[in-house]
Amino acid sequence: MSRITSRNTAGRLGFTLAAVSLAAFASFCQAGETTPEAQPAKNWQAGIHRTDQVRQDLDVADREVIQVRVDFDTGVTSPKHSHPGVEVAYVIEGTFEYQLEGRAPITLKAGDSLYIPAGTVHLAKNVGSGKASELATYIVKKGTPLLVLEH
Repeated sequence: MSRITSRNTAGRLGFTLAAVSLAAFASFCQAGETTPEAQPAKNWQAGIHRTDQVRQDLDVADREVIQVRVDFDTGVTSPKHSHPGVEVAYVIEGTFEYQLEGRAPITLKAGDSLYIPAGTVHLAKNVGSGKASELATYIVKKGTPLLVLEH
């Protein structure tokens, strides 16, 4: 038989309060991740689709041009990355927000273009209500990886 004492009651009450507080904190953190203003990031590896268009040597030694159509599912954001050469992004459809390191975010719609200097860390996010697509043209040094993921 257990004895009910004020010491047992206080200990159980403290344990219960700690457990409830921890559960409330966890719920709050999870709720914060799923509010409409801060939807959890969608998986970019499943939500970005690349279609190679052109890969051609240039008349400049060790340089090539690469052109890729990049389709973003709704709400998908690319990881932060850079390229070993310049990129010109032309928005084919939808609405993108581009964030280039050291600059304010810029929103582009179909028909808009953006020049991204070599080595500039950036990301792109589909901020529209449907699919968004860009035509990315790169002028890069041959034999180097086209994309460098940043941490």
